[in-house]
Amino acid sequence: VLLLLVVAAATWVAFRPSAKSSPAGPEGVPLSGAPNLAPASTTLDGQPVGAIRCVTESEEVVKLHTHTYVSVFVNGEERRLPGGVGITQPWFVEKYPTGVFYDVGARNCLYWIHTHTADDIVHVEAPAKGVFTLGQLFAIWNQPLSSTQVGPAKGNVVVFVNGKRIKGNIDSVPLLDKATIQIDVGQPEVPFQPKSFKVTGQCGQGTNSCAAPAK
Repeated sequence: VLLLLVVAAATWVAFRPSAKSSPAGPEGVPLSGAPNLAPASTTLDGQPVGAIRCVTESEEVVKLHTHTYVSVFVNGEERRLPGGVGITQPWFVEKYPTGVFYDVGARNCLYWIHTHTADDIVHVEAPAKGVFTLGQLFAIWNQPLSSTQVGPAKGNVVVFVNGKRIKGNIDSVPLLDKATIQIDVGQPEVPFQPKSFKVTGQCGQGTNSCAAPAK
């Protein structure tokens, strides 16, 4: 019995997220210290993804503003979504004591689905209500997403939304406001890690509130 307990404890430690707290970043959410899953620079260069457009600072109209926490584990180790996914280059970079914030400026464009900083928060800033998905995020990022691959990571893929294991096509998983999506790639499979977050502080160009209501 003792041996079983020791093995179980060792298995749990193998994929236990770091207990060390990270300082809050520009959005008021702790920045992830994990390696990037993939670089933000693979983002498409402005072509539409279905109905989703890449808009300049002057074109941006925000009637729907939501935030989803997307965490990724590869073979039990955490990977982060970098800031700047869904924002074309040259990035408009704002540097704060709390970290770097990527945004749209006069010389680039921003897709409705994007990340501003390395805190795993995915923003939807759209001109109208709609259903936006994990598949659209990865299409904009120009990274693979399937049942056997997430970005460059390969292996069996399991997705949880607010603790519920998803069955079926993961492309269609919706980016729900205030939801936590966890993606496990490979082994060991990491039990769902709930996240409590509140986005404050910097919200991006064209937005009046970090929690703009749907209209």
